[in-house]
Amino acid sequence: MNRTSDSSRRRFLQRSVFATGASVFGFPAVVSSKSPNSKMNIGFIAAGGRGGAHVSEAKKMPELVDVIAMCDVNSKNLEYASAQFPKARTYKDFREMHANMNDIDAVFIATTEHTHAFATLPALRAGKHVYCEKPLTRDVHECRVVMEAAAKANVTTQMGTQMHATPNYRRIVELVQSGAIGPVREAHVWVGRAWGLQSEADAKTNKDRIYVAERPTAKETPPADLDWDL
Repeated sequence: MNRTSDSSRRRFLQRSVFATGASVFGFPAVVSSKSPNSKMNIGFIAAGGRGGAHVSEAKKMPELVDVIAMCDVNSKNLEYASAQFPKARTYKDFREMHANMNDIDAVFIATTEHTHAFATLPALRAGKHVYCEKPLTRDVHECRVVMEAAAKANVTTQMGTQMHATPNYRRIVELVQSGAIGPVREAHVWVGRAWGLQSEADAKTNKDRIYVAERPTAKETPPADLDWDL
């Protein structure tokens, strides 16, 4: 996701590296998209896990942001985040938060992956800056719809690629795009973990801590603090 002009893109990239520690996990450029003399009103959609990291980073930046609203389907996550920003409105359903965003400038999204597009689109259509964790969408169609909405909104956007937002990775992109290593015709990708279906013996051989040999059969009751339907 990017801005609609080269000059806007340059400003966006400059802002993206305003703090090395923050950019490592992706706390984004959108917090400095307004005048440096004013604060940005932000809202969090998801306040646990990655969302919890967003909340914690915002706590370190009182000169940059005011947290106006936060949303999470897990009441424990919401309770913890709300304790850090007691003046912020709280929601369980992000559709309700989308309906009350007049005073919000930017939205941070760290929901479950298959809901990213549905949390992002209404914010873009409301003209809000958006930071969304990876992956941006569930499929290519959703991605195209989100990109079109971002272009129409003409707002600052960023996807949370964490390490890929650091100077080292940007330098690699510059080298490839400049032709310094010649035309790239083939790429090889490797990952050192299976992340799924394998036997316990294979996991030990692969030095992998994770293995599963079959689909789960036991049924579990969702915890009381989690709104499973949402």
